[in-house]
Amino acid sequence: MIESHPCAAPLVVRRDNTAMPAPTAPDSLIEYPCQFPIKVMGRNVPGFVEAMLQLAQQFDPGFDPATLEQRPSKAGNYLGLTLTVHVNSREQLDALYRAMSAHPLVKVVL
Repeated sequence: MIESHPCAAPLVVRRDNTAMPAPTAPDSLIEYPCQFPIKVMGRNVPGFVEAMLQLAQQFDPGFDPATLEQRPSKAGNYLGLTLTVHVNSREQLDALYRAMSAHPLVKVVL
């Protein structure tokens, strides 16, 4: 049984009613720095690819646009992109995800 208090670390209560700290999960399974592939889906319209390249370069000045992978949808209305960026921290990666997700041409970021 796991008990918790809003101000304390979670505890595991053993069958003999003694308590020990609950195991904690790491903040991230990703080891930084690393090359991280981000998948973005948006409408296949002029300016979409350029906008995503600009965002990638804003967060990773060394980003190489030649590494961009593009996949149009079956009907050609949407375009899937994979941008592999160099990230140094979870904060940097989260900020890039937020910036891409907020862009008006983007439908989904994975």
